Formats: sequence, structure tokens, C-alpha cells
Amino acid sequence: MGRRALRKIDPNLDLSRHLLHLEELAAPLDGAALFGRSAPLELEVGSGKGLFLATAAADHPDRDFLGVEIAYKYARFTAARLKKRELPNAKVIHGDAQRLLSEWVPDESLAAVHVYFPDPWWKKRHRKRRIMNRTFVRQVQRVLQPGGLLHFWTDVAEYFEAALDVLAQETRLLGPQAVEARPAEHDLDYRTHFERRMRLHDLPVYRSMFRKPA
Repeated sequence: MGRRALRKIDPNLDLSRHLLHLEELAAPLDGAALFGRSAPLELEVGSGKGLFLATAAADHPDRDFLGVEIAYKYARFTAARLKKRELPNAKVIHGDAQRLLSEWVPDESLAAVHVYFPDPWWKKRHRKRRIMNRTFVRQVQRVLQPGGLLHFWTDVAEYFEAALDVLAQETRLLGPQAVEARPAEHDLDYRTHFERRMRLHDLPVYRSMFRKPA
């Protein structure tokens, strides 16, 4: 199932506080400087339409959330969603997640990393492009604080098993811990729009959580 077309964004919306550009960020990344306070910082890789960022930021005002999205139109859509809900504790970065982690994010600076339904790159010759690769998971281990969490969900069983193998071989993260689906309380009570689509069509979702040793 392909993605639906995005709704048009109000051109009068000021997205400057919610939309960041990777090349313009100072290194190393400083969550306190970005959000104007010291709070646990979580990163979502591949924010899509921004449902997770908006929901998590609203539910956890004591935490700060950064998304990173390589597709500009989706990064802009997410920023508009955050702006409309006036969420000061969430921002989205337009740029490449692997570069962000390797070049900007300091050691042990994140409370959690979220990876939901990444592109499976179906063709065998393209699988090297998958985000859950050796370099990426090593970077995740480096940037997580002791006790920090990695959340990884996908609808592709083969990708799920391959990612778990990479995590077991390349990191000391503890897991996988199974994550059970809970009943949705309303139409958008899902982790992402993609999870919503899968569950409404009764299709499987493979969920896992890993923890960095304290």
C-alpha cells in the first residue's frame, strides 16, 4: 500500500521553531540549547507524517522529542502538525539520520531511539540501504544513555529477524523484549500512521524493545 497524498500546508504557518535543517545545526547536538531546558531527549528516525512525535510530545511534556526525516515534504508536514498543536517539546530535522547520529549526536545523550516501519528495501541488491544496519545499530548503542531504550517496529517479518540478528551481533543492547499491541481508544491512537493502516487491515506488526545496560 502506497502513501496517501499529503494535505496542503497553510503557507502562513511559521515553521521556524519546529523545522530544522541538518546542515544548519551546530555540532555536537545540544538538546538543552534546542529546547531551552534540560530534559530527557528522544529521537525518532523517519518521522513520516509526525503522528508519533505529536502524540509523544503531548503525552510527555517533561521530555523532549526530535524527529529526523530525509524527505523534505514529510519533514515540513510534520513541522506543521507540531506547530498547529503548539508543542514546544518536539521538533523535526530535515536530513539523513545516519549522518545525524554519526556526526552530530554525542555519546550517551539520548534517552530513547525510535525506529518505526523503516523502508524495507525489498530487492536483495538494495538491502544495504536499510537503516537497521551494522553502522547504525552501533551508533544507537553509542548515543543511548545507560538504561536508554531502542524501539524497533516493522511489518516485514524478514526485516524484523534480520535486524534482530544485527543487533545481537553488533551491540550489547539487552533484548529483544516483546511489545504487545494495545487496543486503540480512538482513530489516531496508534504509534504511527503506518501502524494504524496495518492494524485496520488486520496485518501483522512486529514490535521489539532493547535496553542499554546500566
